[in-house]
Amino acid sequence: MRLRGPAEEGASWASPTTPLPAVRGHWEWVEDQPYVADGHPKRSRLVRRRHRFRWLRRLLTLVIGLTLLGSLALGGLLLVTPSVGDAQKIARSFDRSHHAAYPGPPVPGMFAAALTATEDHRFYSEPGIDPFGVARVTLDTVARRPDQGGATLYQQLAKMLYTPGSTGTFAQAEQVGLGIKLYVTYTKAQILQMYADVAYFGHGYYGLARASCGYFGRQPAQLSWPQAAMLAGLVQAPSLDDPLTHYANARARQAHVLGRLAAVGALTGTQASAAYAQSLHLIPGGGHCAGSA
Repeated sequence: MRLRGPAEEGASWASPTTPLPAVRGHWEWVEDQPYVADGHPKRSRLVRRRHRFRWLRRLLTLVIGLTLLGSLALGGLLLVTPSVGDAQKIARSFDRSHHAAYPGPPVPGMFAAALTATEDHRFYSEPGIDPFGVARVTLDTVARRPDQGGATLYQQLAKMLYTPGSTGTFAQAEQVGLGIKLYVTYTKAQILQMYADVAYFGHGYYGLARASCGYFGRQPAQLSWPQAAMLAGLVQAPSLDDPLTHYANARARQAHVLGRLAAVGALTGTQASAAYAQSLHLIPGGGHCAGSA
């Protein structure tokens, strides 16, 4: 309770046993009113500010903790994964085992643009891993949702060279470490070259050169936009999207790649639509071109 007198705003606090002050006017004991934030703007703002600072401190602590934990985990991962200094040697052995030439011809710009647009649009700026992709995969794993992808071209190349056929969380973690090491060891042009040389494009074609000659009867440098988009779309599911046996699937995948090229600005929407309307000039019986293996 408090004492309310003639000067309400200036009345002092007291207990019921305190004698009433000898002042003129009417005095009475009244029940305390609960604190109402809106009734005290300054105090309300102070309370809100304190709550905001408290949440900011908690958030900052969480971010720092997760960053330190991630750094420690990444450091340990880099220690346990092998060196990638032999990546080109492994790629050469891989191609020899599949009767493909190594190294193949230089990767043409159209294919490189189509591949990075659909598989790893941050390829030219990321440090071997895509933090956003890793975060998405981590959340999917925790929530037990299907893997939505997120592996960079570095990680995909690491899988093809060092962990073929391996699946699961441990294999993905190893590919992250190997991807970073590939980024540090090789130039982006070398990464694209190795990737194009060892990737499987369906129909028994290993390497971009054999796929380009086999499907279209032309060298990679002669590929058109629709052909480059078709080949770039095959790397995820080369057997299911084989244009000679599953044409509808291949066309759907080609449309996706052309859409990605438009999304990243490599083509306009009109150019992407025009490319999709062009003929692929597929060779049903398998083609051949000079210099192909």
